[in-house]
Amino acid sequence: MADASKPSLDPSRRALLVGGLVAAGGAAIAAGSARSQSAADPMAGHDMSTMPADPYAAPMQGMAHGNMTTVGLVDHNRNGFDPTAMLTDWERGTTELLPDGRTLRTFEVDAIDKEIEIAPGLFFPAWTFNGRVPGPALRAKEGERLRIVFRNLGSHPHSMHFHGIHSARMDGVPGAGLIGPGEEFIYEFDAKPFGCHLYHCHALPLKRHMHKGMYGLFVIDPDPERHPENATVAASRLLGSPENAHWQEMAMVMNAFDTNFDGANEVYAANTVGQAYMNEPIRIDKSRPVRIYLVNVTEFDPINSFHLHANFFDYYDTGTTLTPTLRTVDLIMQCQAQRGILEFSFADHEDGMYMFHAHQSEFTELGWVGMFDVRSSAK
Repeated sequence: MADASKPSLDPSRRALLVGGLVAAGGAAIAAGSARSQSAADPMAGHDMSTMPADPYAAPMQGMAHGNMTTVGLVDHNRNGFDPTAMLTDWERGTTELLPDGRTLRTFEVDAIDKEIEIAPGLFFPAWTFNGRVPGPALRAKEGERLRIVFRNLGSHPHSMHFHGIHSARMDGVPGAGLIGPGEEFIYEFDAKPFGCHLYHCHALPLKRHMHKGMYGLFVIDPDPERHPENATVAASRLLGSPENAHWQEMAMVMNAFDTNFDGANEVYAANTVGQAYMNEPIRIDKSRPVRIYLVNVTEFDPINSFHLHANFFDYYDTGTTLTPTLRTVDLIMQCQAQRGILEFSFADHEDGMYMFHAHQSEFTELGWVGMFDVRSSAK
């Protein structure tokens, strides 16, 4: 029997995304649902071509998962970042030569309070790095000297904690790079080890700073000269090399948002905007292999996952090896801060829309789902 002394649970985790994202209200959503069911059922007897266009209807991309897409579109210009552009928007900073001949690579990162739109009509009061969630995807080369000029333009103490190797003085914890509003700190350390890493704020309470958006991808490319036994593979990961140019590389950060601050997420995504890659599928040239730098920063859920439809991939856990740690798999799980590199090819596939998503069904239904639009290079 229910305990009358406890408030009833609000089934808002789905209601928020399905029923409460747009001012159009339930009637528009119900109409969209009816159309999806009719299209999926050949016995329904409805001629879809004669139905009037609905200005509130979501893009009909692939009709996947019963066409469970959000109603309307997020204004990426207002957000100041676009999930599609984020896939390939690597921040490389500025470089100069040090007296010892090494490269000094400098990044500039600001903590900024900013409201962002995470699903159509649904806004979230984020804490950001450089005004975007996730923060800029920092990318460097193994062995370089890194300098990160961090300025806190926000309203709370913040830091940058890098998952890499560095001194205690550069750890981004209290007394080692945690700064108050209006302050500046310079982190400096060598780029090692190579791999797929991340950075995030390490201020307390940590779970609040994480789920508010203070995280980003941090990739260190291997130096082929340091890995002669796997120089070709290392070169394929080195941004700007001829070998790397053959690859289609993408940065994906799996994240989620607790919009009513009840300790549970209502919207899930890769690169922040729910169902962004359903509304705008990712174009894939089937003649070139695909490499995804994947990191999970989801708060409040113990794990997240990535599942690829109709294909398999090799996986490099943490990206610190040049040989796969898993071969020929179609699903991997990551706890928070876990990351890795996925490599796969559609060379032997027919053209078409191929889905990818979390394999926790609730995450998929609440936004963490997308499509690869696989095409021949000539198309």
